[in-house]
Amino acid sequence: MPEGPEIRRVADALEEQITGCVIDSIRFSHEHLKQWGPRLSGARINSIETFGKAMVIRLNDVDGNGLNIYSHNQLYGRWYICNTDDYPQIKRQLRLAIDCQGKSALLYSASDIAVLDNDELQQHPFISKLGPDVLRRSTAAKDIAARLSSARYRNRQLGAVLTDQSFAAGLGNYLRCEILFYSYIHPGVRSRDLDEEKLNQLANAILKLSRQSYKTAGITNDPGHAQQLMKQGASFEDTRFYVFRRQGLPCYRCGASIEKFSQAGQACYCCPQCQLAIDS
Repeated sequence: MPEGPEIRRVADALEEQITGCVIDSIRFSHEHLKQWGPRLSGARINSIETFGKAMVIRLNDVDGNGLNIYSHNQLYGRWYICNTDDYPQIKRQLRLAIDCQGKSALLYSASDIAVLDNDELQQHPFISKLGPDVLRRSTAAKDIAARLSSARYRNRQLGAVLTDQSFAAGLGNYLRCEILFYSYIHPGVRSRDLDEEKLNQLANAILKLSRQSYKTAGITNDPGHAQQLMKQGASFEDTRFYVFRRQGLPCYRCGASIEKFSQAGQACYCCPQCQLAIDS
């Protein structure tokens, strides 16, 4: 599933192409949304926001009413941007097509799409429960540290907390693995096990690696090291992570074999030597 950095980069690309444009045609494949096609044709696209892993296209219809197209890619959704007369020839199911001034924004395979007014958007069951977005400038490390220390999260294993969108919006499986490795913390450790210095280091790492991933199109490894490995012939996918999807390969720090196990229903990766478990 795309995480916050990937969705924000897609939103940036959409924003560059269609923000400020008037919609010539808009089509929804879901039956309950087809009624919106005629009403939203002629609407102006004002901005494109992200809320963690969700995207919101903000617009005004022809009567000046503020409306929003909410979407969540989930596992299979994918956005494409193309010229209106050159749709991609792919086998995915087209769920939403927005044509405006020669450009098209196309969402394939996603099932979680809605058209909402501003009040409905704030009450949406996903958005209303989100924690602070790790990519927003207004989110500070002290805010993350305070949440880690709160009664709601301090007694839970960090490997589970970091994928809970109510804790912080935008984190997912690869980010949790990379953040915990970067911080020398085992996924089974709880916030209550950390002293103040370590807690603050973790809070800073949560923001640092999330924002680095956004800026680098997905590199959470040390960027200089990743570039060096690519110059030596390694692929982008083989160099972008410290531990994620590197089971059995040597840790870049200590040389121990990266381990893979299941936590919170997802594959989790860590270094058994750099990330020591703490006995309960």
